[in-house]
Order: sequence, then structure tokens, then C-alpha cells
Amino acid sequence: MLALHQCNCMDILQHLFEQHFRSPVEHVKPLQGQLGGSGRRIIRLNSGEISAIGILYDVREENVAFLEFSRHFRRHGLPVPEIYAQDLNHGAYLEEDLGDTTLFEFLSKNRTGDNIASPVIEVYRQVVALLPRFQVEAGRDLNYKVCYPRGSFDRQSIAWDLNYFKYYFLRLAGIPFSEQALEDDFGRLTRFLLNAPREYFLYRDFQSRNIMLHDGQPHFLDYQGGRKGALQYDIASLLYDAKADLPPSLRQHLLDHYLDSLAGLIELDREAFMRHYYAYVYVRIMQALGAYGFRGFYERKPHFLQSVPYAMKNLRWLLHNVELPIALPALMSAFTGMLGSEKLQAVGAPAGMLTVRIFSFSFHKGHPHDESGNGGGFVFDTRSVPNPGREERFKNLTGKDAPVIDYLNQQESAHQFMANVTALVDASVSAYQRRGFKDLMVSFGCTGGQHRSVYFAEQLAKHLRSQNGVEIVLCHVQLEKMALETPAQ
Repeated sequence: MLALHQCNCMDILQHLFEQHFRSPVEHVKPLQGQLGGSGRRIIRLNSGEISAIGILYDVREENVAFLEFSRHFRRHGLPVPEIYAQDLNHGAYLEEDLGDTTLFEFLSKNRTGDNIASPVIEVYRQVVALLPRFQVEAGRDLNYKVCYPRGSFDRQSIAWDLNYFKYYFLRLAGIPFSEQALEDDFGRLTRFLLNAPREYFLYRDFQSRNIMLHDGQPHFLDYQGGRKGALQYDIASLLYDAKADLPPSLRQHLLDHYLDSLAGLIELDREAFMRHYYAYVYVRIMQALGAYGFRGFYERKPHFLQSVPYAMKNLRWLLHNVELPIALPALMSAFTGMLGSEKLQAVGAPAGMLTVRIFSFSFHKGHPHDESGNGGGFVFDTRSVPNPGREERFKNLTGKDAPVIDYLNQQESAHQFMANVTALVDASVSAYQRRGFKDLMVSFGCTGGQHRSVYFAEQLAKHLRSQNGVEIVLCHVQLEKMALETPAQ
């Protein structure tokens, strides 16, 4: 019966295509890679130069929301797919074909580590500038009665997300927590989140895989879960999109650009916005982790767990750099337990992979914390090497900038230092791999955490990336703090 139903629905898609375009369907291609975790069937239909995307999905309420939202957004001039035809009785509709290149794919093909090509950054700037138009301009007269499953991101919506995280991620990952203490924290966090203004359109899944590049411009998909809510949620979703792995300095730059665009549509109190912002970052990360846990641990679809290390990286950065206005001790303890979990350290990485976490830091600001439970690994003091920071021409540069790199490359002491470091680290990497260890931490400290420590951390990362079975996580502690404190120009 199911096969017959699917066949009939495919016939319905072809009928919708032929009725709209007045042309017979010549090619049909399922796009299973875009199916994700939603259960939607996505099919490309072609006739010569004509192409359209057919959707088959049996949740009528979600289909209604997507179709109405799409038409509403297009009336506001927003770049979303045109709806060509629909048959809601059979869960089928036909929409504009926006191609195959998502923002995530464009990002992945145009980056080397934290170095992201300028065309990608420009697309991200366009995306965050368009977001306020969805939230404010189109949100003003949108029909929220068709929202599914809730009309707003309210107490019930938040409870669903937090419990999703608790039961499908914390519980299944084996992270210990006090049920009542965590519930108390969830209550405090929910009350705090609901204090933010919530009369705007909340896209709900505003992330890089739901943004298509079509004719060089961003277009937007998958807003059928949208509802009324706070402004902070969607920009947090994009900037802390796990596998996109945006560097903290770029996140800050894009956040500033978003707020500039938002200020053109509403009277914006930036301090009030930021008071609630990181709480929404946390709740979005927890929602995503709940989804990864449900699909990965519960349904045993391991590819969903590949995003977990990136979400953990975001949590580590937040714990080191952000202090919320409310105390959430049980939740923070659970996060710390996640970062120290051997099970989670092994999740998402190929079997036998050794993760080498490399940090640069300032001795005046304190050592980086070892969240793996291994005790901290190597800490190298780079202050024996001549300091570029003492020269005026280098004061505003970092150890990632070519003039500083050239200066240190000319120092014999820098080459000797690096040779000693690589000999020690290489020996440990080989031993750790033989013994099946999963985590090694290497930290470089200098006076300001800006020049020498950054340079040596980058050099070691470059050296180790050429080795088999090694995954590199690179973190410049002081540079990230500077980026957070200094508004982007």
C-alpha cells in the first residue's frame, strides 16, 4: 500500500508539473541528500530547460504553513521559492528550483581552517542583513494562525527543546545530572528567555543548510516551523551553526552587521538585546544537540553525530568567554561533564582518531582549562623568543599576520624552539595513537597572547595536519576575547 501511495503521489507531482508548465516531465530525480531528518521526499522534475522541485510530505499543517509563509514572504520581496502548484489532499506541492549549492557547501569549499574566503563572508553579510526583514518587516502582518506546532516560541516550546536535550542527549550520552536541580535551572532559564521581546517572526531553523545560493544570491528555505518569538534566536542559530564552525571574530563581525541592519527597522537597544542573546545561543545549541542525540543515539543514524564535536567546541568557547546574567549551576555542570566525557570525545570522529587541541594564551590572563580530563598536556612558554609586540609596526597585528610571521621566521631561536616542540609533540602523538588515547592538549603562552603564542600554535597545527589519524582543534584564547570586546568595523 505504501509503495502504491508513493507512486500515486509521484504521479500527482508530474500532473502538477505538466499542468503548470504545459510540458511533459522528461526526468525525475529524487534528492535524498536534502531529505535530512524531516521525512520530506524532495524530487527534481525536468522538461528540457524547465526545472522544478516537488515535495511529498504527509503533515498537512506544516505544508500549509510553508506554502502560506512562502507566498507572504514573496509579497514582501524576500528571496524564497515561488510556489507553482499544490495538492494538499495528497501532501504534494511544486516549487521553484533554487539549484544544489547551499551556503554550507559554499563555505566548506572556500575555507582553509579559520581562513574563510571573502566571497563567502560577503554572502553571510547579505544573509544577516536580510534576516531582520523576515523578522520585522514580514513578521508584522504574517498570519500566525497557520504556525505549526505552536504559534509562538513560548514556555511550552522551550520546555520541549530543553527536555529533548535532557532525555535524548544528556541521558543517552551518559552525562550525570541531578534531575530536580536541572529542572530548576530550566525553569530559571525559561523565565529569563521569555523576558525578551517576542513579537517578531522566528524562523526557527535559520542555518547554513537552509540557505541556497541561486544566481549568486542567497535564497531561503525550511521556515515551515516558524512562529512568533524573540529576535535573538535566529541570528544565534546561524552564527552557532555547529558544522559551519565560524571563527569567533567572524561571528562577532556578522552579529554587529545584523544589529546595524536591525536598527534600520526598529528602535534597537543593543545592550538589552545582548543581555538575552547568549541565553538564546545556549538554548539553540541544546535544541540542536537534542536532535543529534535523537537521530544519532536513539535512531542509530551515526552521521547525525558528526556535528556533536562542533557543538561541543561552541560550548567550550561559551563557557570560557561568556557569563550569563543568571546562575544555572546544574546546567553548567552538565556542560562541563559533556566536555570531559570520553564517550562524547569519541563521537563524530573516525575510529582511532586522536584529537590534538592547540591553544595560544596570555600568561597574564591564565592558562586554558583542560576539559578532556587528561590534566592539561604540554604548556610551552614562548617568551624566550624575541617579542614582535615590542615593535610599533607589529602592535596591531597578530601571529597570524604575514609581517609577524616573516619576523619570527627570521629568528634562529624561533626555529630552535619549534624544532624542540615538534620533537616532543610528535613523540607523544605516536605514543597516544599506539595506546588508543583520544585527546592531547598543547598550549603556547606568551606575554599578551597575541604574537608569539599564536604564531607557534599555528605552526604546530600546520605541522600536525599532515599526519594521518590526527584531528586538530585550534583555539586562540586571547584573540577570541579581543574579537569579542572590539566591535567589527
